[in-house]
Amino acid sequence: MTTEIQYVSDDTGQTVGVIVPIDVWREIESELETAYLLKSPAMKRRLLAAKERTGGIALEEARAQLGI
Repeated sequence: MTTEIQYVSDDTGQTVGVIVPIDVWREIESELETAYLLKSPAMKRRLLAAKERTGGIALEEARAQLGI
């Protein structure tokens, strides 16, 4: 897959912006949010603990139990 990135220049030729595909932008946003959350030691512990969890129920089962 080729990522089509476009650079925007002003009248002097200086690059002043960039246009990226939305999927690339969403990945960047996600990485920034994760980096922000990991700055907090408490949040880092919570995220790592959540990542290790293996329990839980399927969404369909939860909906059935809640009657939705």
